[in-house]
Amino acid sequence: MRGPALFLLFFNILVLSIDFYTYRGLKKIIATFSVQNKKRSKIFFWTLTGLIISGMFIFVLFSSQNHPSGDMYFFHIVSGIFILIYVPKLVFMLFNLLDDLALLAKWLMPLIPRQKKELNKNNKSISRRQFIIRTGAILAGVDLLAFAYGIAWGRFNFTIRKEIIKSSKIPKEFEGLKIVQLSDLHIGSFVKSKEKISEAVKIVNDQNPDIILFTGDFVNNISSEIDPFIEILSGLKAKHGKYSILGNHDYGNYITWESDEAKRENLEKLILHQQNLGFDLLMNESREILLGDSLIELVGVENWGLKPFPQYGDLNKAMALTKPDTFKILLSHDPTHWDEQVLGQTNIDLTLSGHTHGAQMGVELGNFRWSPVNLRYKRWGGMYEEGEQKLYVNTGIGFIGFPGRVGMPPEITVLELRSI
Repeated sequence: MRGPALFLLFFNILVLSIDFYTYRGLKKIIATFSVQNKKRSKIFFWTLTGLIISGMFIFVLFSSQNHPSGDMYFFHIVSGIFILIYVPKLVFMLFNLLDDLALLAKWLMPLIPRQKKELNKNNKSISRRQFIIRTGAILAGVDLLAFAYGIAWGRFNFTIRKEIIKSSKIPKEFEGLKIVQLSDLHIGSFVKSKEKISEAVKIVNDQNPDIILFTGDFVNNISSEIDPFIEILSGLKAKHGKYSILGNHDYGNYITWESDEAKRENLEKLILHQQNLGFDLLMNESREILLGDSLIELVGVENWGLKPFPQYGDLNKAMALTKPDTFKILLSHDPTHWDEQVLGQTNIDLTLSGHTHGAQMGVELGNFRWSPVNLRYKRWGGMYEEGEQKLYVNTGIGFIGFPGRVGMPPEITVLELRSI
């Protein structure tokens, strides 16, 4: 229990630190409230804090006393409420800090000119410090609404992104071939929303795909997550086959197993599940896609990422039987693999990856697209090109950790091949 105890200690210190400073700022806003309303605000604020801490205690106790399961429902309740409440609090804290710095500057510099006044809609003057703290409260409220939308609707707002892939190496017989890429399903996260998976399957089939390519993280942790969805996922249709690879979550590395044998059996069951669903799982190997007398090649590697992520992928082994001049599509879960081993070192034309989720939050305005995950991955979402080589990073169809998506909707990618 030492690990869970240390986690809870750190978690409680973090939560209480945030809340004490947030409440200090909140008192500035409610200063004009009646005594009764001040008391109600205080009770509501600290009751919510108590519920968050209690929820985390229950989750840690539950997870430490039970065998790992694919049902992330309770965890997502706790994490969703935590993020929903504490990200806006952090925004508010930033403005409260600015206000405190302004107060400190005024205290240290008594000769500073008298503050100018801003006028509100009622023509009553408010100080610059009041303006700062109220602005912080408004922006925190906007964040609260955005995250609430992301949890309630954003995570199920399946979005189709289309790309044209042009190359002189694509045979004429493959002109117009339509590939649907799916990634990061994290199927256990949909345990209470099976109808949403049915919706996603219908959207995919409506694209009339020739090939479906899945680029890893079928589950959160264990193979049994797939069990309730077998009939639904079996409905995915593609004229020339469905192919998949493993992602970092598929190996069961993020939970404690009773034995190495149990962990190995879990992976074997996951592989069998994918095969029964009609997926040809590529484990450091390649396949030829034939149309008439022409072909393109699929290359699939096990997960390869920068440490601490596992490096099971063996690209040399996967390409051992490929031909030198064919158009090649590599399936590799982690996009860092492209820069480390593919770009400029192979004759792979197109690499398809996932993994980043686009942090499940970001901003998209026209051609501008940004996510905080950019701080970790320079290639995190969309198409990247260097010379004749291309990388497409799918930002995922599922979710994990935060049960929502804000400005980064679940993605179904449609790639159409064009010969030039």
